[in-house]
Amino acid sequence: MNAWQREWPAPAKLNLFLHVVGRRADGYHLLQTVFRFLDVGDSLSFAPREDDRVVLDAPLPGVPPEQNLCVKAARALQQAAGQELGVHIRLTKRLPVGGGLGGGSSDAATTLLALNRLWATGLPSVELQKLGLALGADVPIFIHGHAAFAEGVGERFVDFDLPPAWYLVLVPPVAVPTAQIFGAPDLRRDTPAISAAAWRPGVGGNDLEPVACRLYPQVAEHLNWLRRFGPARMSGSGACVFAEFATQEAAEAAHASLRPGMNGFVACGQDRSPLLAQLEPE
Repeated sequence: MNAWQREWPAPAKLNLFLHVVGRRADGYHLLQTVFRFLDVGDSLSFAPREDDRVVLDAPLPGVPPEQNLCVKAARALQQAAGQELGVHIRLTKRLPVGGGLGGGSSDAATTLLALNRLWATGLPSVELQKLGLALGADVPIFIHGHAAFAEGVGERFVDFDLPPAWYLVLVPPVAVPTAQIFGAPDLRRDTPAISAAAWRPGVGGNDLEPVACRLYPQVAEHLNWLRRFGPARMSGSGACVFAEFATQEAAEAAHASLRPGMNGFVACGQDRSPLLAQLEPE
């Protein structure tokens, strides 16, 4: 198949824990987290243009095309690589906006990686991660492509191979703005740092969760319901929350018991991004 005819995956992620361990002088928060990919996500396809325009098919409601992270990623790569040709981008959106699953960041990462291949610009991963970090703190992990313990503002990685797991992810009916959560005066910013070697599955919580639950009671409601099955956490800055299960059957059974009006899905945890398979030599 011609590479321009492919559909490129943009997987979701979960933060298995997320601690705020400090704040830099420039205001950026210092984090520690473990990222894991899911076998669900958005997808993108691309078509070449003879001019230099970046055109997004069917822009998202409420998001001007010039603010869409896919468009910004394509333009950043154009500038960094001196690329004179443009692209038409088709985004199939499945992940919720403001859900803490990394949808927009994953879309941007897939755009950078796919167009780096399609335009034959040849930038190494480390350079793509630098471009991605300027777009959002979660973009580099999707370019990196492996489950990892992350530090800094989320751009320094130690790879992890995690035990097999299934997740029930609930999607509260709210979109949570990341900036609002990080800007809250009651956000804890001094959680003691741990080493990657000391982390184990189940260790840690999400320091953003209390703020999100205070501002958005629907998040707290979904967390409380999910905790009947065991430990549950919010992913990222919310709004989505999740619980881990040892088998698909157990996760599906929990999903089947959702109250009317609750939305969610079952997904399998993945240590390797499905996007990497698309980038392997043919």
